Amino acid sequence: MKASVQAVVRTRSLPGLLLALVVAALAALSVATPPATATTTATSVSAIGQALRENPVYVDPAAAAQLSAKDADALADRITKADRPLFVAVLPADFPKQDLFTKLRTATGITGLYAVRLGDTFDARADSSVLPNAAVRNLVTTVEGEDTRTQLTDFTAAALTNMGGSAPSTWRSADDGGGVSSTALITVGAVLVAGGAGAYTLVRRNRRRHTEEQRAALEKLRVVVDEDITAFGEELDRLDFHPAEAGADDAMRADYEHALDAYEQAKSLMASATRPEDVRAVTQALEDGRFSLARLAARREVRPLPERRVPCFFDPRHGPSVTDATWTPPGGAAREVPVCAADATRLADGRDPVMREVDTDQGRRPYWDAGPAYGPWAGGYFGGGILPGLLFGTVLGSMMATPAYAADYGSGYGDFGGGGYEGGDLSGADFDSGDFGDFGGGGDFGGGGDFGGGGF
Repeated sequence: MKASVQAVVRTRSLPGLLLALVVAALAALSVATPPATATTTATSVSAIGQALRENPVYVDPAAAAQLSAKDADALADRITKADRPLFVAVLPADFPKQDLFTKLRTATGITGLYAVRLGDTFDARADSSVLPNAAVRNLVTTVEGEDTRTQLTDFTAAALTNMGGSAPSTWRSADDGGGVSSTALITVGAVLVAGGAGAYTLVRRNRRRHTEEQRAALEKLRVVVDEDITAFGEELDRLDFHPAEAGADDAMRADYEHALDAYEQAKSLMASATRPEDVRAVTQALEDGRFSLARLAARREVRPLPERRVPCFFDPRHGPSVTDATWTPPGGAAREVPVCAADATRLADGRDPVMREVDTDQGRRPYWDAGPAYGPWAGGYFGGGILPGLLFGTVLGSMMATPAYAADYGSGYGDFGGGGYEGGDLSGADFDSGDFGDFGGGGDFGGGGDFGGGGF
C-alpha cells in the first residue's frame, strides 16, 4: 500500500493526486472497518443478547427479508455515532413472545431502550433512567402501521434525539476492528493538508453565517418568551396573596417566594441569552414558578397538593396539566398529550383546544408548526422525555430529529428531571427485576406478562 501511494505522488498532477489520495484513504478505511450488522444464525434470546452487546442492530436470519443488510448497517451506524444505548432487533413473527423484553434485557445486561420488530408488529421498552414510560408509549404509537424500514428509521431518529445514557464500550471496541492502518492515516493527512487553506476560508464564512442565523432566530423567539414572562407576571399580580395575611403559613410563603424567584430568574436569563438554546433555561424557570403557584392555590383552598406534571401541551401559559387526552393533529397520527382542565373539557366536547400560536412567514401558526428555534422553548417547558411523542409528525418534531437541528440548536432534551443517567455498559446499572411489567403499547420494563399483553 505504501509503495502504491508513493507511485501516485510521483506520477499525478495536483488535482489527480487529491482524487487518488481520497480513493486510497476510503479503500484503506473500508478494509479496516468491520461490517455493522450481526450475521449470527442463532435465534436464542441469549444469542441475540450477545449480538446486541457487539452491535446495536440484530436482524434474525429468518427475518432478513424485512430489513436489508444495507439498511441495517445504516441504522447501526446512526445509533453508534449518536452514542446512545438503543438496541433494535428484527425477529420473525413466530419468535416466542413470552417475557421477550424481560429476557432480552436480562441477556444483554445493559441499561437502555429496546425496540423489537416482531413480524409485522412493533413494540419497545426502556429503563426509566434512559427514557420515561410515557415517552416510549408515545413513540411506539406514532410509528404504528409503518413498514419495517420506515418504522425503525423514524423511531430511531426521534429516540436518539431525546433519550439519555451512553452506548456500551463493546460497540466502540467492535468498531475499532484492530485499528486503522498507519498508511490510511498518512493518506488522509495528506488530503487534509492539501485542502487546508480552502477549508479554513470556508469554515470562517460558514461560522459567520451561522452566527447571524442564530441571532435572527433568537430575536424571533424573544417575542414569544417575553409574552410568557409578562403573562406569568400578570398571574402574580392577580394572585392577591400577602405573606402576612390571615391563614398564611410557612409553606404558603415558601411557594409564593419560590414563584417570585422564578419570575426574576426568567427575566434575568432572557436578558443574558445569546443563542436560541439559552431560552430553555428561561421556560424551565417559568414552568417551575407556575407549579409553585398551583401548590399555593391548593394550600389556600385546602385541597390536596397537585402532582408534578408538565404544562398544558397546547399552551404552557395555561399552567400545569391535570390529565392526558388523545389528540390528532391535522394530517398526523393520534397521540396522548398533557392538557389543562379547560382544554380537556373542550376536547371531550369535540371542540378545538386553545392553542399557542406564533408569528411565521405564513402567518400565525401553532408553535409546533413554526420554525426550529421553538425547540428549546418547548424543551424547557416539557423536558426531553415526552417531546418525541408529542411533536412526532409536526414541522418542529421533524426538524428536531435531524443532525442539522442538533448542530444549530442543541439536542439537550435528554434531561428528564430525574437525576443522572446510569451507565450504558455491561454493569447492568439500573437493572431491577421488579421493574418489568405488562407488555403492549410500549413503556417501562415491568414485572411479567407477555410481549404485547395479549394484544400484540
